[in-house]
Amino acid sequence: MNTTEENDEILIGRYARGDAAAFDLLYRRHELRVWRYLDRNVNDQATSDDLLQDVWLALARNAVSLESVTRFRTRLFTLAHDRMVQSRRERTARGIPAPARPAANDPSASIIARAIAQLSVEEREAYLLLVEGQLSIGEIAEITESAIDAVESRVRMARMKLHELLSEKS
Repeated sequence: MNTTEENDEILIGRYARGDAAAFDLLYRRHELRVWRYLDRNVNDQATSDDLLQDVWLALARNAVSLESVTRFRTRLFTLAHDRMVQSRRERTARGIPAPARPAANDPSASIIARAIAQLSVEEREAYLLLVEGQLSIGEIAEITESAIDAVESRVRMARMKLHELLSEKS
């Protein structure tokens, strides 16, 4: 079978059995989405780059245990979410302020980045897991350790706020 046609779960299994090309393909498929999820949440490119590297290193180290995972993408974004939350806690514990979010009138940020930055942390996480991770509400609830109705509400509020913010720009 051609590796471009194989699903993620088959590829992680192949990598666990020593096929480095399978890991490369997984990385190419998901790197940008995971990086955008991290970057739009932490708003610091260097931190996003470091977290992305941590996620993929953890994935590579734990590939054997991931062979039995039903949904690779859910596990991948769980790793990304966990690393991001851990990074926030470490920064807070060291007294390092969170990077500033793009202001509504910041011309250097894209319109969408400025709008997403105006969402609450919970709304932003849920919305980006839905959009960037292409995950279900149930998977997002599992990753964020939240109730399904809370995730549904966060996504709904995020969509409403983004619609309002982006309509104002038109």
